[in-house]
Amino acid sequence: MNPYLPHEALIIERIQEAPELFTLRLEFTEPEIQHRYKFEPGQFNMLYLYGVGEIAISIVSDPEDGNIIDHTIRVLGRVTRGMNKLKKGDRIGLRGPYGRGWPMQEARQKDVVLITGGLGCAPVVSAINYIQQRRAQFGRLNIVQGVKHSDDFIWKDRYDQWRELPDTKVLLAADVGAELWPWHIGPVTVLFDQLEFDPQNVCVMMCGPEGMIRATCDHMLEKQVLPEQMFLSMERNMQCAIGHCGHCQYGDKFVCKDGPVFSYDKIRDLFAVKGF
Repeated sequence: MNPYLPHEALIIERIQEAPELFTLRLEFTEPEIQHRYKFEPGQFNMLYLYGVGEIAISIVSDPEDGNIIDHTIRVLGRVTRGMNKLKKGDRIGLRGPYGRGWPMQEARQKDVVLITGGLGCAPVVSAINYIQQRRAQFGRLNIVQGVKHSDDFIWKDRYDQWRELPDTKVLLAADVGAELWPWHIGPVTVLFDQLEFDPQNVCVMMCGPEGMIRATCDHMLEKQVLPEQMFLSMERNMQCAIGHCGHCQYGDKFVCKDGPVFSYDKIRDLFAVKGF
């Protein structure tokens, strides 16, 4: 597939997840393109709204369910506002997939800890779906999600489903909780002592606010988890997706091409610099 050119994709389903959050389920209109399209958990696509613009969006579906390409989108700017008006049967442009995804092969037979904050959970959903479909190939699974306000919590049904998986712990926290919020109120970092994993045989995956990720990395280092066992998905302004435009340059790396998933040991020095 030409990495420069979008292919036409049909919206086969639109799911309203929250007032400003929706999922588009897509399939290519060309059967040959649909058959050839493959992705890994943690990768992203560039979605093109005709006449408006293009935006990088994480893929949240299971990579082995080749007929489903899901993107969960938060309404933030001009392109996403336009996409929010789309409905089933509409068509958009899609090119991808791009970037380096989660280390799913490396995580096999290991405990897995997935920690997300805010609405940054979308990049790990495909990884969770991947593990769910192959549960016996992984060790203990810890899923931790923190939000600013309990009203920001989405995918309750999915978390309830994940909680039923064998050897799986789901921990949820909100900085501010509504009256009926049944889980922890406070920073997500308070939940870390409840995690169950072997520090010598674990794969940690993180995405969300970088302050939370820093706190998570510090905690894991205290628990004797090695930097090369920790992986994080970074968000930057990705416009070309192939490392040419330079908008997402991070030191000597490009988030779109060398990431968005990085092992902590590869970017530890830069990540410690606030505002970089």
